[in-house]
Amino acid sequence: MDDLPVQKSHRMPGRAASSNPDVRFDRLHAEAVDDGWASDDDLPILRTEVTDEIARSVISRNTSPDLSFDRSINPYRGCEHGCIYCFARPSHAFLGLSPGLDFETKLIARPNAADQLRKELSHPRYEPKMLAIGTNTDPYQPIEKTREIMRGVLDVLRDFNHPVGIVTKGTLIERDIDILGPMAAKGLVRVGVSITTLDPQISRKMEPRVPMPAARLRIIRRLTDAGIPVRVMVSPVVPALTDHELEAILAAAKDAGAVAAASIVLRLPREVAGLFQDWLAEHYPDRAARVMGRVRELHGGKDYDPHFGTRMAGQGAWAAMMKQRFRLATRKLDLDRSLPPLRTDLFAPPPQTGDQLSLF
Repeated sequence: MDDLPVQKSHRMPGRAASSNPDVRFDRLHAEAVDDGWASDDDLPILRTEVTDEIARSVISRNTSPDLSFDRSINPYRGCEHGCIYCFARPSHAFLGLSPGLDFETKLIARPNAADQLRKELSHPRYEPKMLAIGTNTDPYQPIEKTREIMRGVLDVLRDFNHPVGIVTKGTLIERDIDILGPMAAKGLVRVGVSITTLDPQISRKMEPRVPMPAARLRIIRRLTDAGIPVRVMVSPVVPALTDHELEAILAAAKDAGAVAAASIVLRLPREVAGLFQDWLAEHYPDRAARVMGRVRELHGGKDYDPHFGTRMAGQGAWAAMMKQRFRLATRKLDLDRSLPPLRTDLFAPPPQTGDQLSLF
């Protein structure tokens, strides 16, 4: 039985993962095998499913020393962009879903996110700090076009004059320039646009439902033309696959209007390691061993090292070389700057019906 090929239940165009690893909290698992009766042409296409979740709270808190923010919002769980390297994939297991294909196809939308956010920001003891969005799953993934949950969240943040930092690969952010532009003029918003590669073929394989790199560069231009400060995120840097593009990505982003830059090396927590290695074996078998050898060098001989301080930067000679290349390139391009902190002094809950008006 073990020698039989794994059975496919669907055709999977536009998906990066090729399997659904077991949910690590489950005690039992099932394994399908190919009985030889069905061909790929007979199989249905794997479609995206969206389930609504009524959120009881939307602001998540963290105390990580690796992060520059202590609070965030995720309008969606799971991400249809389907980036094979996404570090957020393991979070789907907490929903009883697989970090593999389920992460890309079984999405959770939070339609009451804006209303719940309004309640949380209105709490008399709430103290404003930058709210990060897009640090786990992308708020501008394809379903946002029809669901508009992220836009509702931005409406609330604008009404409260609350600072927000957004990270995205999605060009749909252009739709919300009418909100983000005026907020940026008050010092309330900045955006990070992630560009992993300039090669459209690698991008299509590695991040199958993400807008092409050229489209993301155009979005940097549109945002900066609207007065919105943009940091290019060269992330993740994949050794032996995209690392040679570091300087070219930074230069292209600078030409598009980016004013700062950041970079994070590839990290493969939990199930992501196996999914990524399966993807390498399918798409780049000639360099799979080299890529993983470099990844393990970065993480102390392991597929991933979760320790704070090194998990995002890596360790060893290659990591040091990449830091040096990044430092030299950003200095040359005038991207080696820290963006000013977003303002919190403008924060104020908007007047509600029945409120007593101020005499001053």
